[in-house]
Amino acid sequence: MSRYVSEKLRNEVEIRAKETCEYCRIAVEDTYFGGEIDHIISFKHRGKTESENLALACQPCNRNKGSDLGSVSETSKTLIRFFNPRTDEWNEHFRVNSDAEIEFLTEIGEVTAFIFGFNDLERIAERKGLIEIGHY
Repeated sequence: MSRYVSEKLRNEVEIRAKETCEYCRIAVEDTYFGGEIDHIISFKHRGKTESENLALACQPCNRNKGSDLGSVSETSKTLIRFFNPRTDEWNEHFRVNSDAEIEFLTEIGEVTAFIFGFNDLERIAERKGLIEIGHY
């Protein structure tokens, strides 16, 4: 088992994601650091380096997620897994409000938005700017 993501596999993931972070939905061309390939189930938790376990992530989402699999929900006080772009529908867990915040609709959305830092001030400002120019 290897962490190495081949160029062919990286291209497959990028095309499937339409060059957009599969977590916060920012186009990677609109980010300073571009896109990174994320193991949805991290390698250290025995996640495989194969298409169905890989997602395109912007640098803030990928770095905030790290190797975590989930977090404790403020709502239920139980451990909840993160949003999985291979098995979950984004619109079932999140929506963008008129203030450019990503609101959560479920506990999966809650823990993902919190840990990934979707609504950190600088990320909201970035999203507002992108919305204004029609890039988000």
